[in-house]
Amino acid sequence: MPRDLPLANGALAVNFDATGTLRDIYWPNIGQQNQTLGDLCRLGIWVDGHFAWVNDDGWERTLTYEADTLVTSVTLRHAGLGVSLACADAVDFDSDIFIRKAVVTNEAETPREVRLFYHHSWHLEETEGANTVYFSPSQRALLAYRGKAWMLTAGATGEGAGAPDEHGAPMSQYATGFKGVNGQQGTWRDAEDGSLEGNPITQGSVDGTARYDVGTLAPHGAGVCYSWLCAGPDYHVVSHLDQRVRQRGPEFYLQRTRDYWHLWLTAKQTLLSGISDDLATLYRRSLLTIRTQIDNDGAIIAATDGDVWTFARDSYAYMWPRDGSLVASMMGHAGYRDIAQRFFAFCARVITPQGYIMHKFTPDGALGSSWHPWVDATGDLQLPIQEDETALVIYALWQLYRSDHDVEFVKPYYRPLICAAADFMVGFREPRTKLPAPSWDLWEERHGIHAYTVATVHGGLIAAASFAAAFGESARAAAYQQAAAEIQQAALEHLWSDQLGRYVRTVWVNDDGSIKQDETIDISLAGLFKLGLVDARSARMRATMQAIENQLIIKTPVSGVARYVNDRYHQVSQDIAAVPGNPWFIGALWLAQHMIAVAQSVPELQEALPWMNWVRERALPSGIIAEQVDPMTDAPLSVSPLTWSHAEVVATVRWYAAKHAKLSAAR
Repeated sequence: MPRDLPLANGALAVNFDATGTLRDIYWPNIGQQNQTLGDLCRLGIWVDGHFAWVNDDGWERTLTYEADTLVTSVTLRHAGLGVSLACADAVDFDSDIFIRKAVVTNEAETPREVRLFYHHSWHLEETEGANTVYFSPSQRALLAYRGKAWMLTAGATGEGAGAPDEHGAPMSQYATGFKGVNGQQGTWRDAEDGSLEGNPITQGSVDGTARYDVGTLAPHGAGVCYSWLCAGPDYHVVSHLDQRVRQRGPEFYLQRTRDYWHLWLTAKQTLLSGISDDLATLYRRSLLTIRTQIDNDGAIIAATDGDVWTFARDSYAYMWPRDGSLVASMMGHAGYRDIAQRFFAFCARVITPQGYIMHKFTPDGALGSSWHPWVDATGDLQLPIQEDETALVIYALWQLYRSDHDVEFVKPYYRPLICAAADFMVGFREPRTKLPAPSWDLWEERHGIHAYTVATVHGGLIAAASFAAAFGESARAAAYQQAAAEIQQAALEHLWSDQLGRYVRTVWVNDDGSIKQDETIDISLAGLFKLGLVDARSARMRATMQAIENQLIIKTPVSGVARYVNDRYHQVSQDIAAVPGNPWFIGALWLAQHMIAVAQSVPELQEALPWMNWVRERALPSGIIAEQVDPMTDAPLSVSPLTWSHAEVVATVRWYAAKHAKLSAAR
């Protein structure tokens, strides 16, 4: 299920699903240690003997954010119960505190008693067992802990509950218990009669539920309930955070978080020439969404959607250097250079002594899981890398340097990161063609010499040559420039097919030196112009992009652009002629980017808008964008949000606006 509403501050992150139910709680790193492992953490309401969880059927739901903030604006209405909930949720921008505000309205014509129930299913330190949850009578709070992961949940209802130094009614009942043990489902079942048994402590596979009495609401009257969660490494830290919330009032934290994210956006405002209000809104939402997926220590996480874990026993919650480089580049161009700088510092910490960067990493910098083998079919050593991930780091770092010329930042990374990676790229080449040596492709499925990888290596070497020249090392710069020129010449020769009249996505060099080409059309061929290997306006590049349009646009009412013909990842349809693969958001945006690149007039530029609007129209109401959508139903597929998708929104909007301003000025 997609995550419609991510919230984060760089250390604590939470995600809500499409029902408005809390699912993921990451701490102390974004993407690492999901303290719930994606389990449902339920919100329930009891009204005069009738009960419903918000993930049950019967609710009308609107899940959005307050404009230009990371504060939710959620409306839940249950006609059968005759109640509605208006919720505002936020992770405090500075402290590891998650605040929830629920305003309950009695829509009936008679007074009715209302209670709210907050449930948490704990997998602390991502473990099923050895968790403890207990009730603290002095704090009227539930505390859960395992090792150095502590979570305190508390709250208050009624008049003054959100004000500093004033106290509403605290948690009125609680329950701790087992889940998944001897058929026990959890304490949430105990809540459904409107009362909790009050078991004070449980250890093992546990959960906890708290009851808050909103009171007897007059006809069409409303009551408020605040709840908060404090995360920390021990009891003293979470208790201190809890005390601060009580002293300042939870409303204080909601308001200051609103103010902070407004400031975060407005401080980097860009004139978006020719961009509609709807696309500008999606641009700003994409910047905010990207920030929710970035750890304060520099890791840019591909996605924190915890549902992927349930079917693959792994997740997207890693730092891929490719995704991270593209995101860092876009964030740097948008003015968020501190985010980009922390990412490159992360890369400098994880690059190998040999000068290449591995497949993916955990948010704290440890090597991530991988399916790339260390041996080839003959049993010989084969580096388990995607070389584009090494090259793109250097390419993106140069893009950042061009925009800010921060020599002091780059200087410590010149030799251990830039030169080390460039020296590796110069040496890691197929000797007969001088192309980059075979590695895994950007889709992580094929081993060979890939057009996208070739383009990134060429771009990375040009960037390294530019750095070397800037640092006064002319001989080194010349060596990198020569290697880049050799790669470009070889690419133009070996990646082109006269028979197909376009570039090909992959080649292999046979033992006799002949070239075998993979004729499958692939959207990644757009990398040839995006990274500067081939002129976007050249006849060959235009022919390649036209082939992509002819073969990869989905022929259903959903439309969209597939990655490549017969893409089997989350494949929905076997009708390859109509549905070559599921539509990916980056595919539509890469088509738009080529249209932007070749446009020589405003009307030509506007040809990109339908694809940009295709993306906007398929974002969730909250503005969240998935990896792909179902070609038949438009429903999000795979992870949501995908950080890379949002980065391409930022890139495309900025490139369009810059080109629009340039063409408009020339008229």
